[in-house]
Amino acid sequence: MLAAPARLLLSRCCVSALPADKVRYSERRLEAAHFPPMAASSPEEESPVGRMVADPVSLCEWQAWGSSSTVPSLVVDVIDDLRDLERDLDAHMNFGGHGGKLRGPLKIPEDKKRRTLFQSLTDSEQKIQYFAARQIAHRMLGSRGYLCQRCWLAKEDCMCSRVVPCSLWNGIRFWLYMHPKDFLRQNNTGKLLWQLFGTQSVSLCIFGIHEHEEMMWDAFRSSGKEKIWFLYPSKSAAPKLVQDIFFNSSYSNLDGQMTDSKDQPLNFVLIDGTWSNSAAMYRRLKAPAIMGSNLYCSCRRWPSLRATSFSS
Repeated sequence: MLAAPARLLLSRCCVSALPADKVRYSERRLEAAHFPPMAASSPEEESPVGRMVADPVSLCEWQAWGSSSTVPSLVVDVIDDLRDLERDLDAHMNFGGHGGKLRGPLKIPEDKKRRTLFQSLTDSEQKIQYFAARQIAHRMLGSRGYLCQRCWLAKEDCMCSRVVPCSLWNGIRFWLYMHPKDFLRQNNTGKLLWQLFGTQSVSLCIFGIHEHEEMMWDAFRSSGKEKIWFLYPSKSAAPKLVQDIFFNSSYSNLDGQMTDSKDQPLNFVLIDGTWSNSAAMYRRLKAPAIMGSNLYCSCRRWPSLRATSFSS
């Protein structure tokens, strides 16, 4: 689900941002967090998903879950590996429990294979991308035929008919930067953003998915650092009010028309993940190697939340 400050956006439409966390994850902690010890499945953990067929993911299916990108290549590779394992062991895959976890005869062989592959990766970026791709692939396969592709709820609990779409001022674009473990979670609240405003105004970007992150980096570079804001908490920073963001030389009115000569929107990034995961996600957003050495963060704050921008 959205980090606590981000959830406030859905109730009072305020934007703020956060401080950088200087603590870095070690390779050992990363692996431990991503691949916890296996636990025996219990009947109460099983979901109605059951046996699934690992058919390839089409572009139509992928984008129906809320994405606007092409099907991630690493996600395709993970699914292909599952299909190969299914054929080699002459067994069908089963999913159940939280997050569409793999169950049944394929669980242990697949777990051993992924641990071996993960440990063979020497680059931390490759590890992040592999972890993200595996999470997404398993969650998609485990949700086929069970979850509604728009609201991510069980089909019998679908709430799509109750959602009333509305338009968003065209000077704003939201980027929902989501952790892979929050993808297709039924209690996720971030998905409401593109249900309300549409994918033209709200883009899903999953942490570690190359195709998603490249789209976001490109948009940031095109807009410029002064038009990028994050939602995250802060303990200390100079005050920054909402009107300070909108009512300036580039955005002097809010009548629905862009006033900036380059027609570049303000990019508001909402971090969608647990507190422990969001710190790593925020550090990644600020990484000079990704954003470019000419972009950096300076922090501004509103009374209770901080808006962090790429501005001087």
